[in-house]
Amino acid sequence: MDLRNLISTPESIVAAFVLLATLWGTSFVAIEAGLHYFPPLLFAGVRYAVAGAVVLGFAAVVSDRTLPRGRDEWLGVAVAGAFVIAAYHGLLYVAELHITGAVAAVIVSLAPVLTATFAALLLPNERLGPLEIGGFALGILGVIVIADPMQAGLGSSALLGAVLAFVGAVAFSLGAVLLRPLRTDLPIAALQGWAMVSGAGMLFVGAALLGESPGAIVWNTTSIVSLSYLTLLSGVVAFLIYFALLDEVGPAQLHLVGYAEPVVAAVGSWVLLGSLIDGEAIIGFVAILVGFVVLERHEIAAYVGIEDALGAR
Repeated sequence: MDLRNLISTPESIVAAFVLLATLWGTSFVAIEAGLHYFPPLLFAGVRYAVAGAVVLGFAAVVSDRTLPRGRDEWLGVAVAGAFVIAAYHGLLYVAELHITGAVAAVIVSLAPVLTATFAALLLPNERLGPLEIGGFALGILGVIVIADPMQAGLGSSALLGAVLAFVGAVAFSLGAVLLRPLRTDLPIAALQGWAMVSGAGMLFVGAALLGESPGAIVWNTTSIVSLSYLTLLSGVVAFLIYFALLDEVGPAQLHLVGYAEPVVAAVGSWVLLGSLIDGEAIIGFVAILVGFVVLERHEIAAYVGIEDALGAR
């Protein structure tokens, strides 16, 4: 059994997109809540150590093999573990010490712009022309509007959080693009499980280097619920969906899900934490969205049947 076989029809792809956006959008709120009780890198490390063990157990039951073999498979595990798990989540968790989950979700929504840019630079048959460069610039402008360095001050906590979230989005997007040519017939659950375990190990090393202590963890209802949700739903279920969709539609189209996440995160922050997203974040999000539309205009046009109107690349 391979999850890629379950996400193949248009209906199943749409359903998977919606579920993934919901699980990842609410994860920003769960992280924000849990950071009151966990050091950030330990929080992320525990989440993915447990999730990785669960996924590897699942892979052993449903897959024909669980152990990577060959250079490309081990390299794929290393790329996913280092970029998608350790770097992205480590930076995101530290960022949410300084900014709200909703604002972090808006900044991370730059990932589709970054993914399209990295794909054009690194993958065959892609091109980065003047319009693509303009789309990328719009996305970066959106992040600058959100961070507002002139008003916040170059040394402010909010600006630091915005920069960390941005670098995390860079790591996630680069990992998604680098992983694509490395995919083999290794079952998706096995890939995910090994990536989570290796990424968790990197997060624990980072936590030790920063002096984070397990004794600083506060175990109560909120921390347990937050960790459980992030581990089992936003971790295990969501990443299985993510990697299955990555094979089915590719990195640029998959990252469209990033534009639903801030909406889910904003609603969740308002309902659960009483936080409201401000006007600058909304303006920045619109700029990021327009940048992505410019970068992926031909793919979007092909989906709605107007590719001929845009002409050849």
